Amino acid sequence: MWPGQTLRLPRAGNGAVEVLRVETSWIGQRPRGLLRRFREPSDLDLDASAVCFSQGQPVDVVFFRHLVSDDGSIRHSGDSLTTPGPTSESITVDLARVPVHVDAVVFTLNSFTGLTFAEVRTVTLRLFDDTAGRELAACALPANGTSTAYVLAKLSRLGTDWQVTALQVPANGRTFQDLMPAIIPLL
Repeated sequence: MWPGQTLRLPRAGNGAVEVLRVETSWIGQRPRGLLRRFREPSDLDLDASAVCFSQGQPVDVVFFRHLVSDDGSIRHSGDSLTTPGPTSESITVDLARVPVHVDAVVFTLNSFTGLTFAEVRTVTLRLFDDTAGRELAACALPANGTSTAYVLAKLSRLGTDWQVTALQVPANGRTFQDLMPAIIPLL
């Protein structure tokens, strides 16, 4: 998916998506420069989050310290620290169970340790129909620069259906709370 591209997720009929899985994966860079001997790739701690909104106001969040939404419809796979190999975190959304007052869910990825994406070799965002076990979309994000976070995508309610819009907006912040000023204008 390219930034701004939208994917409609029908909930009835042929091609219905019942459970959406949003997976972020990354590989950390080998540290460079004078401090390389003091830092390991594991110093990079990226965290995926899902912030639920109702009429532009945050009403719930799922992240590494709150793995299940208050209503149980959204689940986080748990915190994964960067290792020398690929690392990932997933968030699943049971679309039928999301409360009717929630009209958007925004997915973010941030560097909890404050290291920038210049410390990341690759970052990939993948969307899956988790029930059918099929990939719906994938994209690689720019893994360089001075940002410490991305506002990845927005899941929006359309009557009884949902749609996902790729945002891929670079931002700065160590937590989803830090990203709220970047998220709100994207709703």
